[in-house]
Amino acid sequence: MKQLRHILGIDDDEFIRGKVPMTKQEIRILTLTKAKIKPDDVVFDIGAGTGSLSIEAALLAESGHVYAIEKNPEGIELIQQNVRKFRVDNIDVITGEAPAAMQNLPMCDAVLIGGSGKRLDTILNRVDTLLKPQGRIVLNCITIQTLSECLTYMKQIKSIRMKPCKYRLIVCVSLDLMIWHRL
Repeated sequence: MKQLRHILGIDDDEFIRGKVPMTKQEIRILTLTKAKIKPDDVVFDIGAGTGSLSIEAALLAESGHVYAIEKNPEGIELIQQNVRKFRVDNIDVITGEAPAAMQNLPMCDAVLIGGSGKRLDTILNRVDTLLKPQGRIVLNCITIQTLSECLTYMKQIKSIRMKPCKYRLIVCVSLDLMIWHRL
């Protein structure tokens, strides 16, 4: 009998949270759906925050592995608390900033990027060396600057590469924009 897989969309209130940003339920569902994580996948979560994406990715990749990369000490602690709460044992929490913190990581099937700290191009260059053929990158853009950096990077890569790209980049835009009107 086939075992049921994790159903996406753990309620936000279920996660232990602090002042560290957390990917909200609706964005997690979209991100993980587009990442197409399989049971034996190796996944990187760059800018893991509270670990909400890492937890759900680990539940999907039940016989695979997730590497949650986070630089904020409070975020590291929250990820570890959430790992214990959700009883997932296939997550390694990596303390540090990408891409430097990605030094000893294995090849991966999917990469989730939630925070890039203005180093998106160097992170994507490093990811390019670690992503398996047919791998997926899902980039969540919270600011217009990140979206602009992503588009600039992809234009540069497209002009450099004459052959088809070995992976698929999906950009999820969730911009928090305020529009000011002059009275």
